[in-house]
Amino acid sequence: MTGIQEIARETGLSTATVSRALRGLPNVKAETTSAVRRAADRLGYIPSSAASGLATGRSRALGVLVPVINRWFYVNVLEGIDAELRQAGYDLILYSLGGPAGDRERVFHRSILRRRIDALVVLCLVFNPDESEQLQLAEFPTIVVGGPGPGVRHMGIDDRAAGAAATNHLLGLGHTEIAHIGGEDELGLNIAVPLERHNGYVEALNAAGISAREEWTVNGAFSFEGGQRAMRGLLETAGHRPTAVFAASDEMAFGAITAIVEAGLRVPNDLSVIGIDGHQYGAAMRLTTVSQNPYQQGADATRVLLAELDGREHADSFPSAPFELIVRSSTAPPPASKRDATW
Repeated sequence: MTGIQEIARETGLSTATVSRALRGLPNVKAETTSAVRRAADRLGYIPSSAASGLATGRSRALGVLVPVINRWFYVNVLEGIDAELRQAGYDLILYSLGGPAGDRERVFHRSILRRRIDALVVLCLVFNPDESEQLQLAEFPTIVVGGPGPGVRHMGIDDRAAGAAATNHLLGLGHTEIAHIGGEDELGLNIAVPLERHNGYVEALNAAGISAREEWTVNGAFSFEGGQRAMRGLLETAGHRPTAVFAASDEMAFGAITAIVEAGLRVPNDLSVIGIDGHQYGAAMRLTTVSQNPYQQGADATRVLLAELDGREHADSFPSAPFELIVRSSTAPPPASKRDATW
């Protein structure tokens, strides 16, 4: 089996330098670390996690806790985390709750507390008091990405400001009759994000002297199917039709556009649609959106945690991640002839 000595001979470095590089310690030049890792891969070196744990007191693994796995936002955050961990020589251990029927007791009381990880990134979850206590007992640094949770550091966009930005774009085009597709995700796990985006929508309307209409705020379950279903409901409701729709995620906006087209209407001629997230299919769907970068949020959270594990820095809070309004052809001013149309 290949050991540190073989890598040292291959690279011409000392065994001490090779050891430090393999452990990702900060006092090794980046090019040296890269050369050592390339040699280790060529030679088929497999580090002993037990030995490295005894030497450093760490498992050299970072845990990531997700509500489910198959969501665009979660996948992109995970890619950012994984890229940083691979560069640092850390492993990623994924904990999935598997939806509302998942075993949170197993994750918080057994899996995480076995201390197989050095730090934890949590995606879009709010902890109950018992779970918060378990994390405190575990004593490893934790960051939530994708929605604030009480008592835990958060990294992500200001969702209320993003919701207001989306609504203000429609107001700026002249729309005054704006519906909102939001609500909790269908798993019932993502609470803070939809609430904050809805609050931004309401506040932007109020600032313009407009009251949000209760019947125009519908639950889209943060999914394509949910957005499609919610938009169908809006179109089937007797009475006045909105001229624009703010969907709290791009996936719901895609569903809304599909329902509008199915009804024989046109976007944006009959209805404007805007979303939030910056989904990779947004350009193909010509969707106006408030774009964020979940990959970068995952990478940033990982870099912070790794720096803290190395004793280089610590932060109790973080500035909001940036977002950007990207205007495409799914939004336009309301046609005067359609503004007062009724079904």
